[in-house]
Amino acid sequence: MTIPYEIIALIEQLNNELNQIEREATEGRILARAILSRFPDNFSLIQLFATLNNHLVFVQISRRRIEYYGIILETGTATEQQVQEAGEDLSELLGRALDAKIVVNRIKTGLQEGL
Repeated sequence: MTIPYEIIALIEQLNNELNQIEREATEGRILARAILSRFPDNFSLIQLFATLNNHLVFVQISRRRIEYYGIILETGTATEQQVQEAGEDLSELLGRALDAKIVVNRIKTGLQEGL
């Protein structure tokens, strides 16, 4: 069974969202690190920095999941049920990625504006 177009499009969208999260979180970490150098005991800044790091880990784990499903689906031996499960899991992952993107963007914007 070939990979359905919908899943290919979903993977592309997921990769785009993950790339944006990674970019924003990395920029946010740079901002947070600069502010933390002036206020090293600021617990709120430490939490924001940790949250950005957590989202970068989320990106890495998500990419591995996408790769896993790509391998399963590219073999050509995936059953209809496996394709459906992959689509459902990737759709759920996209929802989580969109939520993560919002959080990362808010943190980065707050850091840019000086909290």
